[in-house]
Parts: sequence; structure tokens; C-alpha cells
Amino acid sequence: MKEKKRSLPAIWKDPDDAPSLDASFFESAELFDGASPKPRGRPKAAMTKEPIKLRLDAAVLAALRASGDGWQTRINEMLRASLRLSGTLTTPSNHSRS
Repeated sequence: MKEKKRSLPAIWKDPDDAPSLDASFFESAELFDGASPKPRGRPKAAMTKEPIKLRLDAAVLAALRASGDGWQTRINEMLRASLRLSGTLTTPSNHSRS
């Protein structure tokens, strides 16, 4: 029969002798909201988008980029509008511009 392993001795016995808590401790600590851990990072969107690779004509891409920041979002809006016009897409968008 195998012997039980002995537990390791505690490094410190008195809570007042606990190691100091530095920045690295708090960077890796879990945050709690009540009894459950609080999720980190950006909240999950109700409707997520899928990253893809898309090949466009150079002139089309240049015109979209020239329209300024948010050109990728505008591509999505244009494709959505085109699909609605053709009757292929009937669900409304969950995204609203602010």
C-alpha cells in the first residue's frame, strides 16, 4: 500500500507575517461581484460579428477608406441594405449608430 504524502509545512503561520501584496498579485487576482467572479474585458455583444478575409477591387477599397473612420462598419451596413433590397435578408439589424 502506498504511503500518504506529507503535506508541506506552511511558509508563514501568523497572518500578520503574510507576504506583501504587490502589483503582480492584483494584476492576476479575480474580481468578484457578490458570490460570482466578475468577467474581465469588454462585455460580449448581443450580436457578434465574424472576422473574414474579403478581396475587393482597389478602387472600391480606396473609396471606402477615403470616407474616413468606420469604413468597415459602413461596408457591413451597405451589404446588409443590399441583401434587404434583394429580399435575401429579412431580419432587422441589432446594431444602432450613436
